[in-house]
Amino acid sequence: MSGNRNHSDYLQRAAMYDLLAHNFKYSNPNLHMHYYLKHLKYMNKAMVLRNTQQSQADGRVRFLHASPDAPDVDIYINGEMKVKRLPFRVASNYLALKPGKYHIDIYPTGNSVDSLLNKRITVEPGKAYTLAIIDSVKKMRLIPYLNQPEVPPNESKIRFLHLSPDTGALDIAVKNRDVVFPNISYKQATDYLGIMPMTVDLEVREAGTKNVVLSMPKAQFRPNEAYTIVLIGLSKEEPALQAMIMKD
Repeated sequence: MSGNRNHSDYLQRAAMYDLLAHNFKYSNPNLHMHYYLKHLKYMNKAMVLRNTQQSQADGRVRFLHASPDAPDVDIYINGEMKVKRLPFRVASNYLALKPGKYHIDIYPTGNSVDSLLNKRITVEPGKAYTLAIIDSVKKMRLIPYLNQPEVPPNESKIRFLHLSPDTGALDIAVKNRDVVFPNISYKQATDYLGIMPMTVDLEVREAGTKNVVLSMPKAQFRPNEAYTIVLIGLSKEEPALQAMIMKD
């Protein structure tokens, strides 16, 4: 074998030597050991190659504009514009990035002089992130949330993310029924909850009370999808509180 070997090449060779080792197990112990050591060698090469490939896998990032009084924004990564004119309450498409550190600059759309925010982020191999632009323009922050889009076959899963800066702790409940996610504070993302695919009426309540802050009728969760439900906007002023359902 020569040239670029891939993972399956090594596994095939390991399997061949394993078979040869078995053939000589009783008739020739020396050859058995010779081939068994070759089997181990190629299994090890396959494992090293797989780990190397995983460590080089791209990460993915998307930006969510959740700053209620900020204008549309342009987002630069390492000095290059990657997202143009992202409005409030919208998430960008995923961008593939090599693992490593990146410098993020966020500007009002069309103004590449007076940045609203500068931040360094680290992208790990194979990981997916939602980078949420939060708080008012004057206190703007960029908060990373790790997404976990993998779902067991034919199931669905959901989590909740509280990004309303003037809203206290919240419960998420099925309408007129039990609380699903209790006591979520500002900037907090819950763990994912596995569910059967369904359409369900949800409601957002003040934590520990029956006071409904926001209704979410007919929230639809499809099979083989992971969702983040984001509470965005303001309780006491405009723009009004609303829920976004994002596919992860």
